[in-house]
Order: sequence, then structure tokens, then C-alpha cells
Amino acid sequence: MTTGPPIGGTWGLTAVMVVIVSWVLYRYLAPASWKEWSRAGLIQAFIIALYAEMYGFPLTIYLLTGWLGINVPWLHQSGHLWATLFGWGDAGAMIEMLIGYTVVFLGISLLVEGWREVYRATQKGELATQGLYAVVRHPQYTGIFLALLGQLIHWPTIPTLVLFPVIVWAYYRLARKEERVMLEKHGPAYAEYRRTVPMFLPKWGDWKRLLTPGSAEDPDA
Repeated sequence: MTTGPPIGGTWGLTAVMVVIVSWVLYRYLAPASWKEWSRAGLIQAFIIALYAEMYGFPLTIYLLTGWLGINVPWLHQSGHLWATLFGWGDAGAMIEMLIGYTVVFLGISLLVEGWREVYRATQKGELATQGLYAVVRHPQYTGIFLALLGQLIHWPTIPTLVLFPVIVWAYYRLARKEERVMLEKHGPAYAEYRRTVPMFLPKWGDWKRLLTPGSAEDPDA
């Protein structure tokens, strides 16, 4: 992979992408408490780190070439690190990008649909247990994990690789805290729901319902 435009320097585009993606994050994640805001701040750091390297300064490529001596051309295409490091060429970079964006858009769709289902249930004064919430207990958080994972497939960087497990752990702890509150509020009904529905990853037979959110709708709705 030796041709293509030089990497880095387009800070205006960096700012635009950070604003757009951050709007989606805060629009549908809707943090309420300061702890939720702190976890959203980790995702915000992930977003900034990602696009600052994608369109700004390529820190990861600098470290790989300058400190570790790995031959990575200073070209925009080299940001597709998996294809670059394994010598898959431009075709590999394109496949990497397509897979990554597919996972990203799936994650975003779970985040948005999960938000809609919580909103509908809240309007009715009910507990959200239908649709995606019949497949996993925290589909919005699953959506966040998938969206970030897709970006790691598409455009991995050292800062985002470090941040990803921290974000997963932070939202796992938040989910546990939320479930304790729900147990206090809904008692045995939520306890039974928690017993039968997985936390983030669906049962083997329910993967299709998760991957195609429309199919997870309540058939009686």
C-alpha cells in the first residue's frame, strides 16, 4: 500500500465528525446522572481520539514507525492498520472498512431502537421488556459496544484500543447499578426478567432478532 494522499492535517473535518457523532451519542444515550455523564465522557474521548488520528495527526502510525520501527507508510490508507500490518493491500482495506462500518451501523441501530423502546415504555408507565429488551437487558449498551468495535475494525488506534475495554467495564458497572434500582422499584417482576434475559449478549437462537432489530418487535404490539 504505497499510493494515496498523505495522512493527517484536516482538522476542520475532524471537528465536523466529532460534532456529528457526539450529537448522535448524546441524543440517544441521554445521560441523566453525573455517573452516566462520566461514562459518556469516555465514549467522547474515544470519538475524539479516533477522528483526531483519522483526519488530524496519526499518532498510532507515528508510534509504530518511530518507536517500534514498523514500516507503515505515512498515507491515509495506512490508517486501515489491520490491512496494512498484515499486507492485505487496498482490497483488504476496503473489506476492513465495509465490515467495520456494518458493525458500526448495527450498533447505532440498536442504540436508537433501544432508546425508542424505552421511551414508549416510559410513556405507558411500563417496564421495557419487549422488542430488543426481550433479547438482551441492555440493548443500548450492546449497541455502544458494537459501534465502538466496528470502529476498531475499520480504523484501529492505540488510544481507542486502550479505551475500549475501559468503556465496556464502565458500562457493565453502570448496568449493574441500574439493575439494582430496577429490582427495588419492580421487585419480583424484574428479578424474573433478569433471570430469563441475558445482559448484553443474546442467547444463541436470538442472535437474528438482535442483528435485525425490526424482527425483535413484539408480535402482539
